[in-house]
Amino acid sequence: MPFLEAHSLSKTYRNAEVPVPVLKDMQLAVERGEMLAIVGPSGIGKSTLLHLLGGLDRPDTGTIRVADAEVSAMSNDELARFRNRNVGFVFQFHHLLPEFTATENVAMPGWIGRLDKDESLNRAAALLAELGLEGRARHFPNQLSGGEQQRVAIARALLVDPLLFLADEPTGNLDQETSERVFDLMRQCHVKRGLTSVIVTHNRELAARCDRVFEMA
Repeated sequence: MPFLEAHSLSKTYRNAEVPVPVLKDMQLAVERGEMLAIVGPSGIGKSTLLHLLGGLDRPDTGTIRVADAEVSAMSNDELARFRNRNVGFVFQFHHLLPEFTATENVAMPGWIGRLDKDESLNRAAALLAELGLEGRARHFPNQLSGGEQQRVAIARALLVDPLLFLADEPTGNLDQETSERVFDLMRQCHVKRGLTSVIVTHNRELAARCDRVFEMA
């Protein structure tokens, strides 16, 4: 049985009462331990699909199951707990909190999930060291390069040992060399931790380095 399954997903947004259908009868299955790339033209619904899979949004119709949990049937509170404990998100824009250091940004999911404060900070420091940022741990986001900020975001996504790692254009704002370095780190983390990962990307060269490519049309 696949680790992640989406059946008959449909999603329509309403902008000024004008329906904008994004997904219709979408089917997707991802095996445990797989790194899947999602590609397709802009506006096709890649980010929407990722948000549905991670519980950031709800489908109009259809079901989503992760491991033994039916995500699409959860209450808002259950969904919030599920996301915090089981899903690691990385976005194109890093969404780091400017008033917190790199270590504190990485520790944030632990604090939200009511882990011990010091334990969260220790985990955060270890992750930053693993991603080559030990010397930047006390720096604030505006003191970091774009690639460094994205590595902090990856560390934050990994803090709670998620079952599912979701990344939306994680190299979209980076130059080619930095993009490859960031992707290599994501791949290493994926293999080392036995993650199941879904990566939305426009970069077909990086997509080809995933286990499988899912093309939306």
